[in-house]
This record gives sequence, C-alpha cells and structure tokens, in this order.
Amino acid sequence: MSADFAIETEDLSKVYRTALRRREIVAVDGVSLRVARGTSFGLLGPNGAGKTTFVKMLLSAVHPTGGRARLFGRDARLPEARRPVGYLPENHRFPTYFTGSGMLDFYAALSGVGRRERRRLIPELLERVGLERWGGARLGKYSKGMLQRLGLAQALIHSPELLILDEPSDGVDPVGRIRIREILRALESRGVTIFINSHLLMEVELFCREVAILDRGRIALSGAVKELTAANGYRVAAAGVPADLVPELRARAASWEANGGLEAFSFSTREEANAAIDRLRAAGCPIDSVRPAGNTLEEVFVKTVHG
Repeated sequence: MSADFAIETEDLSKVYRTALRRREIVAVDGVSLRVARGTSFGLLGPNGAGKTTFVKMLLSAVHPTGGRARLFGRDARLPEARRPVGYLPENHRFPTYFTGSGMLDFYAALSGVGRRERRRLIPELLERVGLERWGGARLGKYSKGMLQRLGLAQALIHSPELLILDEPSDGVDPVGRIRIREILRALESRGVTIFINSHLLMEVELFCREVAILDRGRIALSGAVKELTAANGYRVAAAGVPADLVPELRARAASWEANGGLEAFSFSTREEANAAIDRLRAAGCPIDSVRPAGNTLEEVFVKTVHG
C-alpha cells in the first residue's frame, strides 16, 4: 500500500452476526479500492449496499472483519492516520443550544485548532458556506439545508487533506448545491481529495471525476465518469416524420422513441446518422436536434445494479 493514495483498501470486509438467529449479514464483501490524492471520487450504490459501513471502517468507527484500510499510506485504525480527514456524516446531530459560531468553535477546539486561528477561520468559513449572517443564531432556528452547509464548514475547520462527505447536498436547495460544488472545486484545485457518498447521481456526475458502484457489498463497476458516460453514437430528433418513413429509420436505428410530436432515432455511427438526416430532409422534416448519444450516470447505475 502506498502514500500516493488518499484511500486504499484491500479485501475490506464487514460481517455482522445476529445473536438471536445466529445469522451472518455481509455488509461489505472484500472491497479493494484506491483513491488517488487530489481526486474527486464518488461512491454510489442502492440502499443497503454497504456504502456507509465502508466509510465507517475508513474512519475506524466500525472495525472490519477482514482486510485492510489505509489513509495516506497509514493504517486507518491509527488516530494519526485520521487527523488529516474532514468528515460530514449523513445524519449529523448538533446540539441546538449552540450558535453557528459556537458550534464551529467547539469542533475546531476538538480538532486542535488554536484559539487565535479559530477566531480568524470561523467568520471565513461561515461566509464561504453562505451563513455569515447566521453565526450568532442558535441552531434550533436553522433549516435542514443550513445545517448541512454548517456541517460542511465543520468538516473544513481544520483544513483537511481528505474530505469524506456522506450525502452532502441532502436537503440543500439548488442555489446551495451550486455553492457547495464551487467550494469543493476550489478545494480540489488546491489538492484536497474529496470522497462523496451520495444517492444524488446528477450531483456526482457534475462534480466527481471517478466513481465506484457498490452493490451487495461488492464493487460492481468503477472508472472515470467521462469513460463510463462516453458517447456511443448519435441521436437525431425530427418533427413531422411521415408514417411510411418511420419503419425504415427504426430498422436502421439502435433505438427509437417518440415524444410530443418528435421522433428520436439513435444510430451507432456518424455515417448512419448522416444518412438518416438526408432522408429526413428529403421528406421535408424539420430537424429538431442532432447530438451525441451517451449514457447518463443514472443510466449506467441502473444498468449495473438492476441489469
């Protein structure tokens, strides 16, 4: 295992044993994964796939049944291995009697940040996450989205080298999501490794460079987002296609769909798409659009998990 990787696991497993029926539940089943330093990485999977258990083993909140995990080349069970890690859990709970500034001050002190540095950092972080006017308000008055943004500020308070985020955009409005993406991109540009566990596939596709799909405790698919969603043909959409021309084009197309008066044909090659455009124009059909026919990350996910 190498310090070149922010996260590195080898055959990492977790088996829960129930005392009542003496059954075994395999939550994580021999996961070997590498996340390079400075990478934005997304861990995807359906409910119960083992994502949260995997993250908890990285943070030594859950002890593995087998295998190994390292953070920046160090055994993840060692406290010094986790010091450069910032973590935002999915269902975090902050005491509601804290103010926003008070909560950040408390967690910064726990992280070993000095008092003078805390006074400088806290206003900057509140402004960065869009809560500069709420620092003096008690958390009981915060909305769910505001608490989520405050949780991100908490994860950043000690300037981590690795940021692990569990559903970071949960409950956040579209403007807030854009702000979070901007914050994460700025961190990535400075070499911070960002590991996101999320169900919001569009958010992951917009931000992450690499992903892994976890299904039933195992890695079902992994790779660069651009490669997994790469264009595999061309989609031609046209209006007013004559009924006698539709069967001809459908026979040549890899797929076809009709929606709102538009006929959309997907072709495997540029030559096939150009031939179809020539036929449509000859028939006097207005071409609505021509674009590469790629897969969204959501489509890749559904095909991987549900076949």
